[in-house]
Amino acid sequence: MTIFAIVLLIVLGLLLLLLEFAVIPGVTIAGIGGFILLGASVYIAFVKFGTLVGFITLTVVLIAAPLLFFYFFKSKAAKKMILESKIEGSVDAVNKNKIKIGDVGKTIGRLAPMGKVKINGEVVEAQSTGSFIDQKTEIVVTKVLSNKIIVELKNKLL
Repeated sequence: MTIFAIVLLIVLGLLLLLLEFAVIPGVTIAGIGGFILLGASVYIAFVKFGTLVGFITLTVVLIAAPLLFFYFFKSKAAKKMILESKIEGSVDAVNKNKIKIGDVGKTIGRLAPMGKVKINGEVVEAQSTGSFIDQKTEIVVTKVLSNKIIVELKNKLL
């Protein structure tokens, strides 16, 4: 009867841990209960049957739990739960031949401190040097990076 209880505790503990990882996000009663049941099965094995059976039970638990999760997440059931989309977006690069330090342009929207600006006919992502800049305000390029430019108010530099 005690062996049946140990096996039942191991199975229930593994099922609760699987439920925790697959269905319920975060740390919940299922995960805590799973660890408690697995620990109880090992404890009972040590107390009732001695160190040899206790260590065998501990080894079974330490091997069975990772294998269960590995095979579960490789199964078709888990594939349906896992997001497998690929991100194919890219960041637009600033054309350094058209936009240079010192060029003057206007903000399209408010820079707070990031936003869009139009310089030499190009609409690019820009960042102010710290202050908010209202829309349709003249700005001057102070630095050109690979994917954005750094700008300041035009009258601030004068």
